[in-house]
Amino acid sequence: MNFHVLVIGGGIAGMEAAITLGDMGYKVLLVEKEPSIGGKMILLSKVFPTLDCASCICTPKMAATAHHPNITLMTYTEVKEVEKKPDGSFSVRLLKKPRYVNESACTGCQQCEKACPVMVPDEYNYGLTVRKAAYIPYPTALPKVAVIDLDNCILCGACERVCPAECIDFTQTAQEIEYTVGSVIISTGFKLFPAELKFHYGYGRFKNVITAMQMDRLLSPTRPFNTILRPSDGKIPDNIAYILCTGSRDHTLDNILCSRVCCMYSIKQAQLLMGALPLADITIYYIDIRAFSKGYEEFYEQAKAMGVYFVKGKVAKIEEKENGNLVLHYEDIENGGKTMQAEHDLVVLAVGLLPTPEIAGIFKDGLEIDDYQYIKEVDEDLYPGKTSIDGVFVAGAASAAMDIPDAILHSDASASLAAAHVEKLRRRK
Repeated sequence: MNFHVLVIGGGIAGMEAAITLGDMGYKVLLVEKEPSIGGKMILLSKVFPTLDCASCICTPKMAATAHHPNITLMTYTEVKEVEKKPDGSFSVRLLKKPRYVNESACTGCQQCEKACPVMVPDEYNYGLTVRKAAYIPYPTALPKVAVIDLDNCILCGACERVCPAECIDFTQTAQEIEYTVGSVIISTGFKLFPAELKFHYGYGRFKNVITAMQMDRLLSPTRPFNTILRPSDGKIPDNIAYILCTGSRDHTLDNILCSRVCCMYSIKQAQLLMGALPLADITIYYIDIRAFSKGYEEFYEQAKAMGVYFVKGKVAKIEEKENGNLVLHYEDIENGGKTMQAEHDLVVLAVGLLPTPEIAGIFKDGLEIDDYQYIKEVDEDLYPGKTSIDGVFVAGAASAAMDIPDAILHSDASASLAAAHVEKLRRRK
C-alpha cells in the first residue's frame, strides 16, 4: 500500500479523520478538490451556541493537518475512480489540476494577485466581492499558494513579470496519479441549497435578498467590508429579516428533510448582528424552531431576551420597492393565520443543506446512497460511518445534515473503523 487510508475531502470532518488516523500511526492521503483545505467552516464567522471564533478552531486544525508527518496533502486534486482489489485494498486514480504555479517555489506573497488586471466574482465571498484571475482563495488558505484561473486569464504576463520566485508556469498540465490504499473515508460535506430555486423570494433578482452564507461572510473576521452593508447601495441595514427553511422541508423542491442547522445559525447571526448593529431590528420568520442539542434551547431563549423578533409563519413571496426595500407577504400563524405584510431593508434566506451523491459515481463497485441521496450507512447504530463497500466509510455531512460537533464525532468513529479495516488487511498478509 502507498497509504493506509485515503480521505476524500478536506473540510472539518476530513481533517479530523486524517489527524486521528495520523496520530494512530497510519499513513494518510488527504485529497481536496479546492485550492485550500478548511471546507466551509473556515469561511464562517462564529459557531453556535458558544459563539467561539470559527477560524480560531479551524485554522489550528488546518495547520495540524498540513504539517502532520503521517499526512500527505493533495489540494486542487479530484478523485476520479476507486476500485476494490481482490486483497481488500483499493486502487485510486487521482487528477491533479494545474495551478500554473510551482507549489514548492510559491511564497504566498500575492504579488501576482496585485498585478493581475482581471476581476471575476469571488466564490469564497459568495459573489459579494471580486477576486483576481491570479489569486490566493482567502487570507488563511492552506497551503498559501497562488492559483491562476486560466478560464478568466487574458495571458497578459503581468503575474510572471512581478513574481519574485519566478514560479508562474503556464506549461503545467493536469496529471493523473494512481495509488493503492487500504481504506477510504468519504468526507465530501454538503452543498448549499441554490436559493434562486425559490423564485418568489427574488434571490438573484433583488439585490438586497442574500443567503445566510453571504451574511456569515459579512460577519466573519476575514469579511470583505468593514461593516454590514446591503448590496444594492452600501447602506447599513437597520431592519433585517430572516426566512427559515429556504429549500428545506419543501416537497415542491424534492427536499423534504430538515437541514438541522438553519435555525441555529440564523439565531447565531441574529445575536452577532445585535452586537454589530445595536439599533437594528432583527426578525426571524420560522415554521418551527428546532433547538435540538445541548445548549441550543438556551441559545434560542437568549436571542429572544436580546430583542430578536420571532414570527411563526411562512413567507409566501417578496416584492421589491423602488428604494430597494423589500415587502414580505407572510401568514401569521399566531394571529389566526392572517395574511400580513412587513417591510425590511435586507432579507437573509436561511438556505438548507443538500447531499453530494455524485461522489458515489467514482466507485466502480457501486456505492449505495439512501432515499435522500446521502451516502448510505448500512448499520449506523453499531457501525456509524460504515458503507455498503467493505473498507469504505463516510464521515460528517456526506452521510446526513449535521452540525460541526456531530461531524467531528462522526469522523472519529469512521477513522476508528478505517483503522480496524487496515489492521484486518495486515493480518491477512
